Amino acid sequence: MEKVEKANAEKYVQLENVDMTFTTKKGTFNALNNINLSIREGEFVSIIGHSGCGKSTLLNLVSGLLQPTEGLLFCAGREIAGPGPERAVVFQNHSLLPWLTCYENVYLAVERVFGASSKSRESKAQLETRTHAAIELVGLSHSADKRPNEISGGMKQRVGIARALAMEPKVLLLDEPFGALDALTRANLQDELMKIMAKSGCTAIMVTHDVDESILLSDRVIMMTNGPSAGIGEILEVNLPRPRVRLDLAENKDYNHLRSEVLRFLYERHAQKAA
Repeated sequence: MEKVEKANAEKYVQLENVDMTFTTKKGTFNALNNINLSIREGEFVSIIGHSGCGKSTLLNLVSGLLQPTEGLLFCAGREIAGPGPERAVVFQNHSLLPWLTCYENVYLAVERVFGASSKSRESKAQLETRTHAAIELVGLSHSADKRPNEISGGMKQRVGIARALAMEPKVLLLDEPFGALDALTRANLQDELMKIMAKSGCTAIMVTHDVDESILLSDRVIMMTNGPSAGIGEILEVNLPRPRVRLDLAENKDYNHLRSEVLRFLYERHAQKAA
């Protein structure tokens, strides 16, 4: 029994022989080819590669927003057949409703998942407790009653993360969540995300273009080959101990070695594309 549970944890999110082909006005376009990947429960995985390599397509397949042309995807032993609350997405654009406060934006998601129309049918007091807990987790209790136009870009992204975590997802999917932010805000939010993930313990898959971000946050980095027909080129194990402190890693030889490995892969793929 223990061996079965361990095996399930090792293959918490699983992609088997996944292909994704789109039909366009110019014909068919094969975005992803023969993707095989297993992600452990509680693992933080980053997907990195050049533009057009199918990173966001891969994330959309795991979220259930797309269905593969070929192959199967599983989450916690169940086939992914569409979107579900066990897989929450944080987009680069925070996607907050501007007429609602931070609290109300989070509460809306909580009510949808745990409210009267759900199986759990929690009381309003329970829904409010969940909402306050999620906002507190991202450090925004002081801004709960503010609307999106009254807070900074970084704070908006925190609300987006709070909204996703309030749904108690098994898997958190992050599509370049800090890509539109300035460098200092981005660094601060990366540090906050590490703390949040340590508390929540959920599995995370993040798409990024940022090499340093991928090493800092991840347990593994999935490096994609160039599209079309992109695949997994290499998988890098990030064996740096946690908790990770950004300043301590700056001169860490293991960190810099890992960073150079990702850069080497990306530069080699860029040279192939140019040729």
